[in-house]
Amino acid sequence: MQDLDLSKINNVHFIGIGGIGVSAVARMMKAMGKNVTGQDMQDGEIVEELKKLDIDIKVGHQSYEAIPEDTDLVVYTVAIETYDKELFDKIKNKEVGLPYLSYVKKFIAKSYPEMLGIISKDKYTIAVCGTHGKTTTTGMLAQIFKDASLDPTVIVGSLLKDKEGNRTNFIGGTPNRADGQEYFIVEACEYRRSFLKINPNILVITNIDEDHLDYYKDIEDIKSAFHEMAMKVPSDGFIVCNVNDDNIKDVVKDINARVIDWQDYFDANLKLKIPGVHNKKNAAASIATGEICGIEKENGRKYIAEFSGTWRRFEFKGELPNGVLVYDDYAHHPKEITSTLEGFRELYKKEDNWKITVIFQPHLFSRTKLLLNDFAQSFKDADQVMLLPIYYAREVDDGSISSEILELEINKYTDNAEAFPDFKSLEKNLFIRLENMDDKNIVVTMGAGEAFKIGETILK
Repeated sequence: MQDLDLSKINNVHFIGIGGIGVSAVARMMKAMGKNVTGQDMQDGEIVEELKKLDIDIKVGHQSYEAIPEDTDLVVYTVAIETYDKELFDKIKNKEVGLPYLSYVKKFIAKSYPEMLGIISKDKYTIAVCGTHGKTTTTGMLAQIFKDASLDPTVIVGSLLKDKEGNRTNFIGGTPNRADGQEYFIVEACEYRRSFLKINPNILVITNIDEDHLDYYKDIEDIKSAFHEMAMKVPSDGFIVCNVNDDNIKDVVKDINARVIDWQDYFDANLKLKIPGVHNKKNAAASIATGEICGIEKENGRKYIAEFSGTWRRFEFKGELPNGVLVYDDYAHHPKEITSTLEGFRELYKKEDNWKITVIFQPHLFSRTKLLLNDFAQSFKDADQVMLLPIYYAREVDDGSISSEILELEINKYTDNAEAFPDFKSLEKNLFIRLENMDDKNIVVTMGAGEAFKIGETILK
């Protein structure tokens, strides 16, 4: 499925082009001189930025009919298999000659993970995987390799900020190794084992925890996917990880590649622009990876000190007239929430009378239900927790879990949570709370869904 010759492709159409990963490949195709078009269910910042590149995008109901007749390649988000099975079947079945209109469209269809496999095939690929921290680590690697003039190609599941303040999820590289290859740094997601499409020369494993339990059976099933990924690294390749992590030990057992322990590069006193011990761990993995590729350790430390973070990771959004600071963060797993709030407390300490209000939108019924007790204990560094209804994404509500249930569980530990039935009621209550806040308060919108819109509303 990875035999596609991109040099023979002229017209590429993207379904779900507003997705963070799919949009990066769209940018790449545009940079390669392809004629790029796309469609997505909704508008947004990413879609608007793509339109600035002169990419024709249809927003609204996605359809087979919206694919231009001269399309050579269709790249689609894996999500359509869940939310639009009919469209998915049409895209996949047209290759066996099943017409759905008065003509048969003659295109090749590839999913986003398949495209990453195609792109990685001819490049020296550094794949970053793990339950948490892969986006930040991918961004840190991009910073190190760019500053070392190694000119990598980068695809990341967020938006990187450059020194001029611009943001992108794709960086175009050039061949820069003795063998004429270029470095390809890519964020590799384990959901539905999609990262197994990628061909890594170096695999960075940040950590392994229970997640995506709507797909995986348990932690052993998750570890089996990571082990399969580790086995893809060739004998002259490398795996960068914490060799003492209980969940990683089994993953790197009996593999072909050389294992590098990033703990040897960890520095608790490393100065970074983004707070948190977890980010110093991400930095250690990045510096270790850089050294494998010839970037001296001290240079890696120097370059990474300039990394200013990624979109929706500890992102400062603005300040209200009463001095309240507004942040946004993508944390949606209990360990991410705990680490993120610990990072905030590094900068805004309780003993200095700083108060933190978290507006959290749980992401997925399955994740909230299966990790309920972990979620309940993850807000200990917050003073107030305001809960939005669960962002259901690809799932159906069976009535067994809700934000109201999560509220009850959180309050068993910290008694600081309140659930709201919708955005409007939370916003109304938040405005009342803001009247009693001063410049020693922080509001953090948190989650993988749409909680960030609350921050945008109050800043307006």
